[in-house]
Amino acid sequence: MFFAANFHLQIMKNFIVFILIFMLTLCAQHVLHAQDAPRLKISLLTCAPGGELYSTFGHSAIRIFDSSAASDVVYNFGTFDFDDPDFYKKFILGKLLYYESVSGMQDFIFDYKVEGRGIIEQEIKLSNAEKKSVQTFLSENLKEENKYYKYDFFLDNCTTRLRDLLENTKSPKPIFPAVMPETFTFRNAIHQYLDQNKKYWSKFGIDLLLGAPTDAVMTVKQQQFLPDNLRLSIDSTANVELVATRTEIYKPAAISTPQVLFTPMVCTLLLLLTFIAVHWLSQSSRIFTIVLNALDALLFIVTGGFGCLFLFMMLGTDHIMTKQNWNLLWAIPTHFLAAFFLHSQAKAWKFYFNAVAFGMLALLMLWLVVPQQLNVALIPFVILLGFRSFMAGKRQSNKI
Repeated sequence: MFFAANFHLQIMKNFIVFILIFMLTLCAQHVLHAQDAPRLKISLLTCAPGGELYSTFGHSAIRIFDSSAASDVVYNFGTFDFDDPDFYKKFILGKLLYYESVSGMQDFIFDYKVEGRGIIEQEIKLSNAEKKSVQTFLSENLKEENKYYKYDFFLDNCTTRLRDLLENTKSPKPIFPAVMPETFTFRNAIHQYLDQNKKYWSKFGIDLLLGAPTDAVMTVKQQQFLPDNLRLSIDSTANVELVATRTEIYKPAAISTPQVLFTPMVCTLLLLLTFIAVHWLSQSSRIFTIVLNALDALLFIVTGGFGCLFLFMMLGTDHIMTKQNWNLLWAIPTHFLAAFFLHSQAKAWKFYFNAVAFGMLALLMLWLVVPQQLNVALIPFVILLGFRSFMAGKRQSNKI
């Protein structure tokens, strides 16, 4: 009995010691966690626009500096695999996956210094638990099964991902103010950057490909798809102060923007004048008649080709902003076929070209009420299409 009592007593003591050790371990971990979190510094990095089109709108990344682990890394959601054998196919179809990557802070700075692009750092005010939450999320999201996402320039990009992370982490949830006029559309926002950098041809091409969804008025949250807008919003949140310190890590170098002489408007005007001149000369020269016929065929083939491209981008890709493209009012895909019937005597083709001429006139008259902002450099081109369609219909009338 005595032996049994001592045995049970010893078990009880061991159990109590085990419980005490377990509780002390939990306390120690909690203390270490609490001591470690203040050593984390989490910052938003905003990189200035560059000279190339891909860098025109800037870039955002997030920095985590851990003094206890001597770690200073940058997490970036704007990474893609250029070596993917299907890269171009996926890019065109809107199926290209971007992913989160991580690099050292010094390497990150070096890359942007080489391009002459400035970097502004905003240290974010977060509690210890919020800092650890951000760190844990970014670490977990680096895993192969988590890191990929379908990139969308306007709705889901390297900047909006960081905005969402801060919104979901910070308590109370920050209320971001508008930093652009409340009537600004997505197209207005990107035009602002393209005009500043005198990228008139890029602006022209973008206006051709992007449809009516790009002309939607942005919500306050949607304005933050641009890195500079997120930076300005974080600086002036309405309900909570988010920024602890601001530092200009690297000042941007001056971007050389040479004057562009042959802008889209100049080129379309010259094209219109060239057709008018050749048309006038063809009245008295067989050679210029041949030249005019060749130019007419080329005009309708190219225009029809653009129409086929716009139709493909609307119906055959995952790009949201290329839907409902009203450029199809002038870039009619059937023009590609009509180019081979410019001199046909069939009444159907006479009707076709007369209808196109009337349609181009109507488009010019209703230019400002089309549900999409069409590029003004297209006006001379639409006049040209109407003019040559009218002449094609008139020529056929004379033949019948």
